Amino acid sequence: MTYNPGTEFYSLAERIGKLLAEQFKEDEHFYFFSPDETTSNKFDKVFEVEKRAWGLETKPWDLPEAPDGRIVEMLSENVLFSLMTGHLANGERAMMGSYEAFFPIITSQVLQQIKFIKQSQQVLWRDSLPAVNLLSTSTCWRQDHNGFTHQSPAMISQLLAHPANLVNCIFPADDISAEVAFDYMINSSDVVNFTTFNKNEMPRYLDIEQAKFQFENGGALVYEFISDDEPDFVFTAVGDIPTRETIEAIKILKEDLPEIKIRFVGINALSYRAIGTNTNKLSCDKFIEMFTEDKPILANFHGWPETFETILENYTNRGRLRVHGFNEEGSTTTQFEMLKRNAASRYDLAIDIAKVVGRQDLEEKYQDILKRNHEHAIEHGQDMI
Repeated sequence: MTYNPGTEFYSLAERIGKLLAEQFKEDEHFYFFSPDETTSNKFDKVFEVEKRAWGLETKPWDLPEAPDGRIVEMLSENVLFSLMTGHLANGERAMMGSYEAFFPIITSQVLQQIKFIKQSQQVLWRDSLPAVNLLSTSTCWRQDHNGFTHQSPAMISQLLAHPANLVNCIFPADDISAEVAFDYMINSSDVVNFTTFNKNEMPRYLDIEQAKFQFENGGALVYEFISDDEPDFVFTAVGDIPTRETIEAIKILKEDLPEIKIRFVGINALSYRAIGTNTNKLSCDKFIEMFTEDKPILANFHGWPETFETILENYTNRGRLRVHGFNEEGSTTTQFEMLKRNAASRYDLAIDIAKVVGRQDLEEKYQDILKRNHEHAIEHGQDMI
């Protein structure tokens, strides 16, 4: 049976939850740390195989709980991170999950841990430390009921700016990519892995071999099913929702502007000043191979646009770049309206190309669709797209 990319939908968070459950079964020393969000973040498969740490009386309606439980929940990211790093210092693996907007609470602690990793690598008798693995979900793009207070990708920018080169920011585009990312995280050492993904169902684009190749190829992959040879424009995206919107924008443009050629390059990892992980960065030659030497690049980024633009400028000149992303515009609103507010929707991307090729009629068409969806969302509380 031929697989048609983007036609099946799965939750990245649920896939991660299943992998966490398998890790509990395989490793009796593995711990998972989380505020009271394990279930809301859709990691609840873990409760089928392990108990939550709890020393008080239990009630019939409680989740599985026991004093020796290895799921540690506490409404304090600061305490949880300290507990996790203590466990890692014993040479045992662990992960921590939280809402994206709450991870900046522990910024100072994470930066201190990076210093510790850097210093420990210079001490000959010290063994490598299991990676600090942070699972960041309930992201800025899908805070449907919490609103602007729960919309902040700030931690990504903080970590990518750290010159120690001991951080990976990982952005799986679908559930298969999430599985490959999980395998990378659990087996890595002497590094901080900050992995960001949406907890709702998303299109599946890659098979396992493609997802592995992307990770091994400097974090970048040409999505052949949506790409043309000798492109006039190169589109790229970092993050699951930006990837979906970018691919949908390409579909719209292929319908309305069939004469132009577009290539899409998906990116699943960023590190200090580079695409890819801290030990497997995308080379400039590979960048040119995928992004061409001079074609315009239209990017859609999960976080603040300037963060990704700064990385791209290490590969090419700013004049080629148009980067969309989260511009600190938010509210308790619909999913598509969040994208529109930040000019990161499929139609905002399509408008950029319509402007470049001088098609004012298409620009007006896409603007009208955005306007009509805005009015529909206000009146009905849901998107028409």
